[in-house]
Amino acid sequence: MIRAWIAGVGVWGPGMAGWEAARAVLRGEAEVGMPAAPPAPGFLAPNERRRVGAAVRLALVVAQEAASMAERDPADLRSVFATANGDGALVHAILETLGVPGRPLSPTQFHNSVHNAAAGYWTIGHRARAPADCLGCHDASFAAGLLKAAAEAATEREPVLLCCYDAPLPPPLDAMRAGGAAFAAAVVLSPEPCAGALGRIELDYADEPDPAWPDAPRAAALRALHAGNPAARALRLLESLALGAEDRFAIALLDGAVRVSVAPCPTDAPSAPTESAP
Repeated sequence: MIRAWIAGVGVWGPGMAGWEAARAVLRGEAEVGMPAAPPAPGFLAPNERRRVGAAVRLALVVAQEAASMAERDPADLRSVFATANGDGALVHAILETLGVPGRPLSPTQFHNSVHNAAAGYWTIGHRARAPADCLGCHDASFAAGLLKAAAEAATEREPVLLCCYDAPLPPPLDAMRAGGAAFAAAVVLSPEPCAGALGRIELDYADEPDPAWPDAPRAAALRALHAGNPAARALRLLESLALGAEDRFAIALLDGAVRVSVAPCPTDAPSAPTESAP
């Protein structure tokens, strides 16, 4: 069993421009709404801000929100970035370029096409030297990222930022892999109870998904987003945090599943550990 406390959250999706807006949607107090483009990250230098694509902006805006809420310096914060598709729009542009005579491939496009682009811009922008890992596990990317980040927090006894993001692929790539609206979520996982924690999670591995542990959101309005975007597998966890509700669910991995139990934290959660996490 792995235990961690959620010290900060960041969200960006349709009708969910930040955690405060997302809480209203997750509680059923506001509609899902229309997608909106994430802002350019202010912590990047102007040249770098112009270079980053929409998928990277999506990741960076939620990572920044989660770190700020947790009151953690990004320069010292371990991180795990997880995405199923990476920057599909950029991959599409590169493939189109390869069909042009002379193949005038832009070095900037190639530079941004790698799977660790978001982590690279995050560490460069914040001059971070803490470890940063990048995962790509198809539809299991959020589950794999959550398991990796929680295990790292428990093992290293340090907070870890998890950022999971995915943007829809453009045509004709979308014919091979449909995707709903762009969505990203980030959480800072603490190995100890901390002041202001939104909830406590406990994780363990299961050989196969269990129907008794559903992972779809409670709200029907969120299920299309959950099914259409791999990063939106985070919605059940976010919904539980927004509702302040105990919950348990299982998210499929490539092999087996990760089972998650969620418990709300009291508003006066201690800043020092009351028990050691396994």
